[in-house]
Amino acid sequence: MSFISVGFFIFIIGTAIIYYILPKRIRWCILLLMSLSFYAISSIKGLMFVAFTVITSYIAALFMYKCDEKRIRKRWLIGCLICNFGILVFLKYCNFAITNFSLLMSVFNIDIPAKHVSLLMPMGISFYTFQTMSYVIDVYEKKYEPEKNIFKFTLFVSFLPQMLQGPIGRFDRLAPQLFNGNDFELKNVEYGLQRIAWGLAKKLILADRSYVIANSIFSNLNVFSGVHIIVGLLTFSIYEYCDFSGGIDVVIGAAEIFGIKMDENFRQPYFSKSIGEFWRRWHITLGTWMKDYVFYPFSISKHMLKFGKKARKVFGRKIGRVLPICVANILIFFIVGVWHGAEWKYIIYGFYNGIIIALSNLLKPYYEIWAAKCHINTQSKGWKVVQIIRTFILVNIGWLFDACATAELSFKALARTFYEFNFGVLSDGSLLKMGLNMRDWYVLIVAVIILFITSVMKEKGINLRDFVAEKPLVVRWLIYLCLVFATAPFGYVGTTTEFMYAQF
Repeated sequence: MSFISVGFFIFIIGTAIIYYILPKRIRWCILLLMSLSFYAISSIKGLMFVAFTVITSYIAALFMYKCDEKRIRKRWLIGCLICNFGILVFLKYCNFAITNFSLLMSVFNIDIPAKHVSLLMPMGISFYTFQTMSYVIDVYEKKYEPEKNIFKFTLFVSFLPQMLQGPIGRFDRLAPQLFNGNDFELKNVEYGLQRIAWGLAKKLILADRSYVIANSIFSNLNVFSGVHIIVGLLTFSIYEYCDFSGGIDVVIGAAEIFGIKMDENFRQPYFSKSIGEFWRRWHITLGTWMKDYVFYPFSISKHMLKFGKKARKVFGRKIGRVLPICVANILIFFIVGVWHGAEWKYIIYGFYNGIIIALSNLLKPYYEIWAAKCHINTQSKGWKVVQIIRTFILVNIGWLFDACATAELSFKALARTFYEFNFGVLSDGSLLKMGLNMRDWYVLIVAVIILFITSVMKEKGINLRDFVAEKPLVVRWLIYLCLVFATAPFGYVGTTTEFMYAQF
């Protein structure tokens, strides 16, 4: 069942009606039934993997919490992490490893055919694995007690709709909302439906239109010039943001109908003034997961502490203090790159972001000296705009590795933006040969302007939901209905697909 189908909407509303009719103490049961039923409809075989994650994590957490001997607790933790991340790695990267092993052997004139294995890729395995492993690690650290009811724990792992594309929830914040039952509040239903409508508008009006242009360009790179590639990058940038954040809007909105507040996953990322800030605003829950469970443990490990001491002796206190952080950031983004997909382009994409952040940390003291010598007011609005534009350009260069089919094509596309540069293509009618007619272009441009205005308002601290909620009832619902009915005629349905991260 698709998130953008009428069936999904009816499914959520029907479940909500039953949820609020039932006594509070058993309302979690209908959430569990809804979640497992939805997943079974989409992928009955995938439930086996969900069950494995639930059982291994549930048992490991109970044993770790009861055991006082750190050595044994650590064994349970490592065993659980290996089992669950091992399955994820095997399913996602088995064929990638086979292909590259075959290529490596060919260098030594050893012919080993790359025979790929047909594997089932369960929906949402990346998201529910990361979410569940954070719970296991937190129990190991004794931040809270493990959940003793295996059915309630199953609900935490499998809660629809966040199971398929995030956001990655934390047990201590999410579990009480799932298990305790929430009172009916019309405001929650209103806000939830509003958020779903906004998410669908971003998907159907903006993301799907942008994808048509971007796909037309990046699937035929040899045909298009540097200006076309820049247009493709800009539309791909819109597609990436509107598709992913639109999907998260639907997820958060659906949860809100049940009175469940989920963590936000986006905060106007294209207004970031650095790549580091961009990743603190983009896919926020994944970033915080990496920070809490990889970055900090790695940074304070014995080996990194020793490396830090040696670095300070060799490079001085300032550089030596920053170097371990730089190494940790590169590791983090290598993992992020690998998480995105089993292709070299994603690994390069990860290193690209990690190296930029590492260099910015290393060069920060010199950057401040340079700014002072050039008499640049780094607090001025004009300089902040320059930083935003610079970051946006760097982000879009990174998007090339996602948009192009291979890493090689990504580098070729980047090179082409510096030559074969002819602004005449903007007016020669070639942009109308990429799948969109003039009407679609007008709709896309107007929608981008509206999105930009609303993003600026959010960036200035204006809560749009409260702003609308303050209006009279009739006005409020007129706004909601306009949003819904605008999505129907202006939604681009020619190439409508599922939200991209729902396939992870």
